[in-house]
Amino acid sequence: MSFTRIVSRLAGGLVFLSLFIGSANAQQDRRQNEAGKFNFYVLALSWSPSFCESRGERAPRQQCGSRPYSFVVHGLWPQYERGYPEYCQVPAPRLQREIMTSMLDIMPAPGLIYREWDKHGTCAGTSARTYFENVRKARAIVKIPEQFLDPKEYQTVSPDEVEEAFVKANPGLTREAIAVDCDRRHLREVRVCMTKELGFRNCAEIDRRACRRDKLVMPPVRGGS
Repeated sequence: MSFTRIVSRLAGGLVFLSLFIGSANAQQDRRQNEAGKFNFYVLALSWSPSFCESRGERAPRQQCGSRPYSFVVHGLWPQYERGYPEYCQVPAPRLQREIMTSMLDIMPAPGLIYREWDKHGTCAGTSARTYFENVRKARAIVKIPEQFLDPKEYQTVSPDEVEEAFVKANPGLTREAIAVDCDRRHLREVRVCMTKELGFRNCAEIDRRACRRDKLVMPPVRGGS
């Protein structure tokens, strides 16, 4: 086969692939960022000591002061089976200060609460009050394993160990419904997939994006050694 024909066939294949990808993207775009049009939630639980240690002097005082926070809520994120919506109302409806302050016990940073409402909450298709009620309900459903409630010393863990501990502590939760997120050194988050009714459910894409490191550091809660 001549070089010219090879190049022609390759070019044709690339055009077909481009059209296929464009068609797939168009199918998602028809509901992209439409409030209430999503498949499931991800409850993201941030290991607060890792966040505070990584931020250093830039760490927010509300979260990284003397209070012994362990896992705190990062957010409750609407998801598609692939990808997710964001900023579904621009500008977002104003979040009442009273709702924000009511969430500080589990989301201990005002700026985080406002950002989560703007980026993710507006995609839930509910009022702000209902959305944050669901955040609290989702957090109450997930039981934190005892060894992670108030550790006083640095721990070295593997993602598998953390997932297994959550699975054992939460009947009905499977390894395919939870993922650990990390940076180069620290365990950053545990992400739990939940239905719109806040039951546990599997989520292949979230599971695929999980941390692949062998060992992670979990700093102790504030007041530890």
